[in-house]
Amino acid sequence: MASQKSKRKRRTRGSAPRAVPSQRRELQADRTVVAQRERKRAETKLGTRGERPPSPFGGLPVSEIAIFAGLVALIVWLINGGRAELIVGSIVCAFGVLEVTAREHFSGCRSHATLLAAVPAVALEAGLFAAGVRPRERVLLLLLVVPVFALGFWWLRKRFTVARQARVARPPAP
Repeated sequence: MASQKSKRKRRTRGSAPRAVPSQRRELQADRTVVAQRERKRAETKLGTRGERPPSPFGGLPVSEIAIFAGLVALIVWLINGGRAELIVGSIVCAFGVLEVTAREHFSGCRSHATLLAAVPAVALEAGLFAAGVRPRERVLLLLLVVPVFALGFWWLRKRFTVARQARVARPPAP
């Protein structure tokens, strides 16, 4: 009887036994991933904290309408051409974006320091261009625009950290 072959399949050397799926092991892995995500979220300074602040216009989405109207004007400019559509579309869209980003930034919800600091720097550059400084005089542009951007960024970042600390210490009421 020793000559009969066993019906069991033999493992080849070097291969590991197959792992049997375990619900308990999967649940533990899920809990570990969630715990790591929560720890990482607690350690980070940036990102969204809570809900977006309410609009100063009540339930009326003025900023979103302005962004949409600006985009429509830009599309009209792409189709028809013309200088007025480009200027009006860009300005209206920029005002809508600025309202949303400033509201989120100054309430401590999300930092938009770079975008908000770029606004006065770009305005200064446009003013210098209108005054006659041409792009070939780039050093003059950089000497004036970069410090404006850097100072604005520093102040906005400082203001955001204060607003974020106030938001974390006293979260907004639901």
